[in-house]
Amino acid sequence: MDNVSLTSTLLNNLTTAVLLIDDQLNIEFINPSAESLLKVSGSRALGISSRKFIDFDDTAWQYVLLALEEGVTYTQRQADIHVPGHQKMVVDYIVTPVNLERRDRISVLVEMQPVDRLLRIAREEGLITKQQTSRTLVRGLAHEIKNPLGGLRGAAQLLAMELNDPSLSDYTNVIIEEVDRLTNLVDRMLGPRQPLKQTAHNIHEVLQRVTTLIDVESGGSIDFNRDYDPSIPDVMGDKEQLIQAVLNIVRNAMQSLIAAQITPAKIGLKTRVLRQFTIGTELHKLVCVIEITDNGPGIDESIREGLFMPLISGRPDGTGLGLSITQSILNQHNGLVECDTFEGMTRFSIYLPLEIKR
Repeated sequence: MDNVSLTSTLLNNLTTAVLLIDDQLNIEFINPSAESLLKVSGSRALGISSRKFIDFDDTAWQYVLLALEEGVTYTQRQADIHVPGHQKMVVDYIVTPVNLERRDRISVLVEMQPVDRLLRIAREEGLITKQQTSRTLVRGLAHEIKNPLGGLRGAAQLLAMELNDPSLSDYTNVIIEEVDRLTNLVDRMLGPRQPLKQTAHNIHEVLQRVTTLIDVESGGSIDFNRDYDPSIPDVMGDKEQLIQAVLNIVRNAMQSLIAAQITPAKIGLKTRVLRQFTIGTELHKLVCVIEITDNGPGIDESIREGLFMPLISGRPDGTGLGLSITQSILNQHNGLVECDTFEGMTRFSIYLPLEIKR
C-alpha cells in the first residue's frame, strides 16, 4: 500500500471528524466521521462552502481565517455548533493551517470531536454497570427469598390437609396465595430468563402491536403520532421480548397522562437509523433508534437517577419493575434505553444494533 492510500485509509477510519477547507472556505476533503457529524454526504459537500454545513459562532470562523492568514493553530474546547436542520451539539475542535505540496496557498484542517458523545458514552457505561450490579443483587436476593417461600407453601398445604374445621382452610389459603404472589414478584424482578428467540423482523410491527394494545387499554383516549423511517432494515431479536420492552415504556406514558388528566394526551413514536454510533463502549455501523415521547408532567426528579433500577416507581401503585425489565431485555439485545424528561415532555430513546451478532 502506498503512502497516499495508507493516509486515506487512516483518515477514513478515524472517529474524529476531519475537514480540509480552502482559502475560500470551501470543503476540499471530508472523512466519514465528519459526514456523520454534519449529516451530509461527501459527494454533496466537496467544493461547497463549509458555512452551508456548519453554523460555527463568530469566534470559530475568526480562528479559521486567522489560521489561513497567519498560519497559527487554534484550539477551542466545548464549543457550541449547529448543523442546519439538526440540533446543536458541543464539540472540541482544532484549526490547523496546512501547506500542501505543489500549492501556492494554505488550506485549513479542522478536527472536531463531539464532547456530548463522550459524555453520553460515559453515562451509558455507568448505566450499564449499575444495571448489571442490580441484576446480580436481585438474583442473590431472589435465591434467598424463594427457598423459604417454597417451604412456607409446602407447610401451608400440609397443614390444610390436617385441619378438621373447613373454615380454618381460609387461613392456609391466604398463606398459599401470598406466597404465590411474592414468588411471582421475585420472578418478575428477575425478568425474562428464557433464551432469546432471534428472528429478523420489521421494528414497526413491534410498535404497531404495542400501540394497538395501548389503544384498547386506554379506550382510545391516546393520540398516537407516528414518524417512521421505512428504510430501516429488519432487526435481529426476540420479537415478543422487544414488544414487552416497548410496551412497558408506552404503558407508563399512558398511565402518567391519564393520572395527570392531560388533554389532549399524546404519545409520539419515531424511528431513525444512526451510523457509526456507540452503545456503551462498542461502536456499531448501524443502529436503530426508537424515540417514545409523551406530553405528560415529566418524571419526578427524585427518581430520575435510579429510574431503571428495580422497585423504583413514580406511582403509588407501581411495582417499579417495568423499566428495569425493559433495560434488561435491551441489554440482552446489545442495546440500551435512555430517558430525557422535563415538565411537559418525556422522551425514552431505545438503541438497537442492526448488524447481526454471531
